[in-house]
Amino acid sequence: MNRLTKTILASGLATLALAAVPAPALADKPIVQSADAAKAAFEEDRKAILAMAGDFKVTFDMQESTPWVEGYTPLERKISGGYESVRVIEDTGTKIVLQHLLVTGDEANPYVVKHWRQDWEYQPEKILTFTGGDNWEWTAVPEKMRAGRWSQTVWQVDDSPRYAGWGEWETTHGIRRWRSNWTARPLARRDAIRNPVYDHYMGINRHQLTPTGWIHWQDNTKMTTSKDGSGEARPVVQEYVLNTYDRFNGYNVAAAETYWEKTKGYWDAVRGKWDEVAEANGGIRIAQEAGAGTTIANELMILADKIKDGKETPEAAREKALALIEEGTSRKGG
Repeated sequence: MNRLTKTILASGLATLALAAVPAPALADKPIVQSADAAKAAFEEDRKAILAMAGDFKVTFDMQESTPWVEGYTPLERKISGGYESVRVIEDTGTKIVLQHLLVTGDEANPYVVKHWRQDWEYQPEKILTFTGGDNWEWTAVPEKMRAGRWSQTVWQVDDSPRYAGWGEWETTHGIRRWRSNWTARPLARRDAIRNPVYDHYMGINRHQLTPTGWIHWQDNTKMTTSKDGSGEARPVVQEYVLNTYDRFNGYNVAAAETYWEKTKGYWDAVRGKWDEVAEANGGIRIAQEAGAGTTIANELMILADKIKDGKETPEAAREKALALIEEGTSRKGG
């Protein structure tokens, strides 16, 4: 273990020694461990997170189930799939960043989409949470709930924020898993384009390792915000999402590698700009559109494609991308 890891673990001992106190509803109690147990758990946690990197055949299984309001008819079950290459693009010891690259098309004519990104941070003090509409704000992780836990922040295809939560990696009945607290998130594109009666989700996320890969299991309550200005929300329907990642390299993995090699500098600059905006403004505010996520998502993705195809220099594309983010996050109402 490196010096940074030892320092971080040592700094958490005072918190680890705290006696258990009543925890927030549906959250676990503070983790109380010896220094040796905390060190071992930290290393096991890292192994689990890093195990999510690789090449995969993915199945997306979505099912609305129980309606919580009279007269609502749940949508039919939807199953789709694809291929994803997941790469570790940052690992400082206490922060691990995994980038998903979706490979579509056939072997001879592949097309790569920079898909979602997940950032894992050990014992975080704050997370960037969705607060409704076009807003994400920094939210403190309860001090007594930091020790031994990891936050997961999920970012959209253009590296703008989507949702964040915190939780513990643990082994239950022989299964290694991470479970989040309740997290708010904006509608996924599959729902947003239908103009549904609900306008956001409240969910619990689980990541679990399997013999052939891992699963991302979401337990979502689809919510609608009151129109009377009270800010209160009510549940509409329950949804269960099971995304299964099975290790598989029988697709054009080289296309994903080539895309990332050509565009990673561009996307590094984009990530840095989003981080800069979040720190300067206490969060991020940017207008959304149903079909794309943020209103600048398509333009940011097109610039990356132009770099890949040699139609734009990385320097020129970066300059345009940073200007788009600056304008989009400072625009009144955006």
